[in-house]
Amino acid sequence: MNIESVRKAEYQTLIEIWETSVRATHDFLSEEYLQQLKPLILEQYFDAVNLTCAKTSTGEIVGFCGVHDGNIEMLFIAPEMRGQGIGALLAAHAITVQGATKVDVNEQNLKALGFYQRMGFAVTGRSPTDGQGKPYPLLHMTLQKVPQA
Repeated sequence: MNIESVRKAEYQTLIEIWETSVRATHDFLSEEYLQQLKPLILEQYFDAVNLTCAKTSTGEIVGFCGVHDGNIEMLFIAPEMRGQGIGALLAAHAITVQGATKVDVNEQNLKALGFYQRMGFAVTGRSPTDGQGKPYPLLHMTLQKVPQA
């Protein structure tokens, strides 16, 4: 698995991974909200972060991570590739290469919470709404120890 920078031409692949991943892991989000977020992510959020992706030996993108100002803003893995260490690889790269020390996780997404705890993050705060002001509480997490390779 290779970690590479994302090219704008690859955004369509990323948004497809984002949507299938969100549908597999964020069952608490309404369909309406998901459809509201999709164009924002594609047209604004991707450009606002430093994007890296995990590619197979054949060049297929199977996951991606976006970091901004020391915060992991997005990390999504193609559902069929979950559980194979790709998220850990992307998160470790975000921490060790991109200097990420913070992440916000939807409180209802217990698998993501557990993942980031295994990566060395701990909950340090909570907001009752998400970044859009919607009633999806966020847990603010801070890196406590760098994960071992």
